[in-house]
Amino acid sequence: MRLLVATYNRGKMAEYAELLQELPIELVSLADLGIELEVEETGTTFAENALLKARTFAEVSGMVTMADDSGLEVDALDGAPGIYSARYGGPNATDEDRYRKLLEEIADVPQAQRTARFRCVIALAWPDGRRAFTEGTIEGKIACSARGEHGFGYDPVFYLPEYRRTMAELPPETKNEISHRAVAARALVDKLSHCFVAGQS
Repeated sequence: MRLLVATYNRGKMAEYAELLQELPIELVSLADLGIELEVEETGTTFAENALLKARTFAEVSGMVTMADDSGLEVDALDGAPGIYSARYGGPNATDEDRYRKLLEEIADVPQAQRTARFRCVIALAWPDGRRAFTEGTIEGKIACSARGEHGFGYDPVFYLPEYRRTMAELPPETKNEISHRAVAARALVDKLSHCFVAGQS
């Protein structure tokens, strides 16, 4: 079975290759298929945006497609940037631009109130219209400064008290065990494994 991962993000693609390696599937990316299409994320939730992308690319490719929508929810900002995490700071902002903007916005927030979580929702869409969802979260705090060289996005400022490190300071193998994407992907493995057993792939 070939599974299309609806992303142009190489970091995310590498993570999914690691997280789904136990399944007898071949992962292909939008770039592998030469698909150049931007899906406007008009949903109001992570699930709605993930499904928009999964359905669109399943229709375009004729393949079973997985897409995720994930982001950072900061309690001191009433859950922002949330579904706008990737667009935080403007259309041309880099990862560093985005997390520096975040640090500026909560610069005066006491450490005890800097609680946050990463949330990931994965949508799986079949060309025949079937769909499935999984979700994962990880709790943490926003650090006062960026630290670490691993990962991408907001990883350098997402602090995990139990590890005393930011997500970007964790070895990739550790992140791939505990991250919001890892939790959602493990649930996806269970769903896809059931499909293989049931002969629904």
